[in-house]
Amino acid sequence: MVNKEKSKFRTTEISNPEFECNNLRFITVKTQNLKGRGDICVFVPPIKKLQDTPIVTLLHGVYGSAWIWAHKAGVHFTAMKMINKGLIKPMVIAMPSDGLWGDGSGYLPHNNFNFENWIVKDVIDAVKETIDCTSDKSKLFISGLSMGGYGALRIGAKYPKNYVGISGHSSITNVNQMHLFVEEKESNYNQYDKISEDVFELMYQNKEELPPIRFDCGKNDLLIEYNRELHQKLKQSGVKHIYEEFEGEHEWSYWQKHIRNTLLFFNSVL
Repeated sequence: MVNKEKSKFRTTEISNPEFECNNLRFITVKTQNLKGRGDICVFVPPIKKLQDTPIVTLLHGVYGSAWIWAHKAGVHFTAMKMINKGLIKPMVIAMPSDGLWGDGSGYLPHNNFNFENWIVKDVIDAVKETIDCTSDKSKLFISGLSMGGYGALRIGAKYPKNYVGISGHSSITNVNQMHLFVEEKESNYNQYDKISEDVFELMYQNKEELPPIRFDCGKNDLLIEYNRELHQKLKQSGVKHIYEEFEGEHEWSYWQKHIRNTLLFFNSVL
């Protein structure tokens, strides 16, 4: 039960365990950053006496919402199998909506909404308030696919002290690639600080503070050249990272398979 006197949200709703399945919980909170409500789907390992469990924020791409990583890629099944086999330590996976603006918010502040703070602050606060096995001592990771990969790499680089590991799959690397996916005008996403729009610039700016970073892309993905360019710039600038390419396109079968790489990477950080 959420202590409303201590809650950082005016309202919080959480799913009833009686009706939950496959270790997924659902949280809805009202936040000023979204000027309304935001949803989070959460995988909670069914293991007794867990404490200070790491929290992985997993961001979706355009057109999606809080449910999509679970119900298009079965990430909760993948995580559970890996935990049971001893491949990774138990992790809570928080899968928020992006704020549901247009085809995708970009996880950026714009149009009087702060989709960035929703991810950086609200999602973590909501999980800590409602999921008993997490706490202020929980280590934080961030990952995502496509637009969510952009969100993860960009937010992780902008707030390097918040996260202990960053990963991206098939990632957009600069806001100027949003037009490849959305019908909204690209100008909606523009930031006053142009450095804040570009993954490389943020990583270079904060290179001395960055946690471990990895990202990957399918060899036939429409974003492959942008990912290769990011890799080369980071390499030339001495920014430590892991970059991998695999067979595949910009598709769910690719992300379903390679989310394992992210979970193994985060586990290695632990």
